[in-house]
Amino acid sequence: MTSCLFPGLVVLVALMVSVGAEGGVGPSNNSSFCSESKECLEYELVCKTDEYEVRHYSPTRWVSTDAEAYFMGVGAAVAFRRLFQYITGDNNGGLQMEMTAPVLVRIPEETRIWEPAIYTLSFLLPAAYQERPPTPTDDKLYFTEMPSMDVYVRSYGGWMLSVTSRLHAHLLTKELVRVQADYNHTYHYGVGYDSPLKLLNRHNEVWYVAEGEAVCSDPQEPTPPHTPTPPHTPNATPNATHTPNTSHTPNATHISSSTIADSPSDLPANRPPTPSQAPEVTPSQGPVVGESPSANSSDSQVDGPWNNTVEASLEDTPSDNSVADPTDLNLA
Repeated sequence: MTSCLFPGLVVLVALMVSVGAEGGVGPSNNSSFCSESKECLEYELVCKTDEYEVRHYSPTRWVSTDAEAYFMGVGAAVAFRRLFQYITGDNNGGLQMEMTAPVLVRIPEETRIWEPAIYTLSFLLPAAYQERPPTPTDDKLYFTEMPSMDVYVRSYGGWMLSVTSRLHAHLLTKELVRVQADYNHTYHYGVGYDSPLKLLNRHNEVWYVAEGEAVCSDPQEPTPPHTPTPPHTPNATPNATHTPNTSHTPNATHISSSTIADSPSDLPANRPPTPSQAPEVTPSQGPVVGESPSANSSDSQVDGPWNNTVEASLEDTPSDNSVADPTDLNLA
């Protein structure tokens, strides 16, 4: 009985390992910037700020090789040639595998200009070969088990050169120090998604592996200031542009539309009289044409064609007639 169950248990464990290994590799249509290959490295976006992203990657298997060079570009070119020969048939089965993305370059932090550095280039194995990849014929190639990890990511366009990679790595570390994030200081990854034949809309990244809990907020950014509403003070002096006329406060329900249109000034002379107090209307009691609105008016001053018409009519009024009859104005 036990012998019958044991093979089934082995198969179940093998399937679980296989599914777990393939969980980080998926079709390229799941990514907006990984479009040249059929399969890409999948990730879970943890958070995003204006300066970087935090991503979570599942365990995956890669084929890698090391190259010693003074410049990253030279070492990456040598290593790329070895890995490309592996996926195109230089393996014990003569198998040809599809190119995947991205390509990782592990770059040491402590490098000197006068000394060469060791750069490690890695290709992501396709999902079908994550569990059982073919053995390389070149002894300089080996397999790398990438663990589950959170990484800080900064993206940039153009070409991934030594200068641009170092620049964006410096900008990312500067931001990580500012937000007090913990990360691995010994190396970082230069990440490329595009083939050398692609000239426009290229996508590159810089990765730093997070240590501990990833930081998604800025602890040094102050809380947005809150300005409380000032208490109401009856004796407080209001704004000069809204100071009412203290001699009389007009009732808004008694102001006619013609008075507002002809003269926005809030003066008692412009308020229609009550029937019991209606005096004889003389030209001097009408609105004075061309008079500027009072500084104490609560109505806004609007420049428009009506004001221009009144001013133009005023220029044509004889000098001996200081008061114009509103009916003589051509306001049509």
